[in-house]
This record gives sequence, structure tokens and C-alpha cells, in this order.
Amino acid sequence: MVKAKKAIKEAGSWVTKYHANGNTVWSKGQIINGLPEGDWQWFRIDGTLKRSGTFLKGEPTGTWITYDQSGKPYKTTKKEINHGKK
Repeated sequence: MVKAKKAIKEAGSWVTKYHANGNTVWSKGQIINGLPEGDWQWFRIDGTLKRSGTFLKGEPTGTWITYDQSGKPYKTTKKEINHGKK
């Protein structure tokens, strides 16, 4: 089975990716120097918000929220950048 590629639309550094159906938004956010930057959002195929979070130079940081099917937050995760530390 061949997996369909997601359609991508770019406007400057802002990127919107679409589900394989080409009609509904899968994710949107900003790419700077080839890395995700700032606030990003991901959506289910029905258009409801699935997850949101922030990137700093390609690394997830801050509060990330996962939403239930009705759009209410049900899981919150705090992400910290370790700057290469173990």
C-alpha cells in the first residue's frame, strides 16, 4: 500500500499541510531555517483541533496541549529544551 503524501502550501515562512484527502488542514505553523518555529497546531480530518505546541529552533518547548474530539483540552505536557544535556 502506498501512503499518500500530504499537500503543502507555503506563504513566506508559514506552512499549512493538508491531510491526504487534500481538503482538510493537518497542521500549520512556521518554518525558519528549515526548522519548525513558534506556535504550531495539528488537526483531525474532521477539522477539530488535535494538538498545539511551540517550537524553538526545531525543539518542542513550553506547554503542549492535546484536545479531545470535542475540542476540550484533556492532556497538558510541559516540554523543556535540554540544549544537548543528558
